[in-house]
Amino acid sequence: MSSDSVDTILAQWEQVRPDLDCSAMGVVGRLRRTSIAWKTKLDQVFKQHDLSSIEFDILATIRRSETTGITPTELYKTLMLSSGAVSTRIEHLVKRGLIERVFSEQDRRSCKVILTRQGCKLVDEALNDHVANMNNMLDVLTQTEQQQLAKLLRKILIAEANTN
Repeated sequence: MSSDSVDTILAQWEQVRPDLDCSAMGVVGRLRRTSIAWKTKLDQVFKQHDLSSIEFDILATIRRSETTGITPTELYKTLMLSSGAVSTRIEHLVKRGLIERVFSEQDRRSCKVILTRQGCKLVDEALNDHVANMNNMLDVLTQTEQQQLAKLLRKILIAEANTN
């Protein structure tokens, strides 16, 4: 099996601290490096559609939500962003004609955001390229390996959610 840069780091730690089991460093280090590399690949696809990753996430969240729209509060809770960050992005996407605000008949202070036709078309095109890109990123793994990895990462995320 080939070695990677993390193997070099682990070998160095083995030399200077043979008493310490650094195997967890191998897992976490590889996850971090993979995350950084993949973020670059994901951002390239979004950039091709003149979107940031946050803008794509907002449009995709609206797209997969009910057709009646989603409130800004639901958006920021779903996306784990501050309400201010979401408000700024919503305003930008409204100005670009990708989403619009629909105010409640009962309470004018309340609104939902929905995709415009242009926004729906853009997010669908970006989504097609995004899914193809992710499939390319995972092509190094078999389908069974992808399922195993997804299961293991789910287990880690559930444990993290339960500790917070």
